[in-house]
Amino acid sequence: MSSSEDKVKVEIDSDGIAWVTLNEPEVRNALSPELRAQFVERIPPLEFDESVRCVVIRGAGAHFMAGGDIRIMRQRLQMETSERSRNIVSGLHDIHHAIFALRRMPKPVIASVQGAAAGFGLSLVAATDLAIAADDAVFTLAYCHIGASPDGGSSYFLGRTLGMKQQMELAFLGDRFGAEKAKDLGIVNFVTPVADLAAETDKLARRLAAGPTKAYANAKALFNASGHLSMETQFQMEASMIADSMATDDHREGVNAFLDKRKPNFSGR
Repeated sequence: MSSSEDKVKVEIDSDGIAWVTLNEPEVRNALSPELRAQFVERIPPLEFDESVRCVVIRGAGAHFMAGGDIRIMRQRLQMETSERSRNIVSGLHDIHHAIFALRRMPKPVIASVQGAAAGFGLSLVAATDLAIAADDAVFTLAYCHIGASPDGGSSYFLGRTLGMKQQMELAFLGDRFGAEKAKDLGIVNFVTPVADLAAETDKLARRLAAGPTKAYANAKALFNASGHLSMETQFQMEASMIADSMATDDHREGVNAFLDKRKPNFSGR
């Protein structure tokens, strides 16, 4: 699925883990038009690939993603205002399809973060289901430093993670903060020494890929819906989802393994 020229590499291993690597390390994996186009092209198919049971997003080199490509922003300044606005909105609508796919896809999505996660990079971390960060990771919403407001879904996902004043602090001040603060804020789940990031990411991804995929999918759907459904509707959805989960081979295996006092061997079906 990938070649040496790819700005986004996708490799699916034998355990069903899709390793998605943002691959412009010379510019800290900034969101260039080429990287954006390949991200939009390659993320949505993972939603429907039944061989994929977990997705990991990481950056090549020493950084996750340094946000938008400032060189492209400078080039856009030569456009008429209306043309520039159309160009910006069109590009964001494109990448929104990939973000929607990450949130919808019925399997866990992990961000593995080291170095910079700035601007859209932080938005991308916020959009994933779980995040593990190296202790050298540095986060910033950053947009205010170039006279811009947040994008990439950060106002939605951070709005469901942080309090209002915390959101405003990140957006208005754009200060950098480290991995431990990101964990305290709930933006990442785990912090590990940078030397251990690859191994700890691999361990987490394989644990999830070996888990009850349908149960994960239903849990994800429930949590995604909980922000806008009434209590009664949410309870109805819970009942429907657990019935669906309990119709799977994995539920049968889980029950039998529990009673047999052994580790379950989930198939993802």
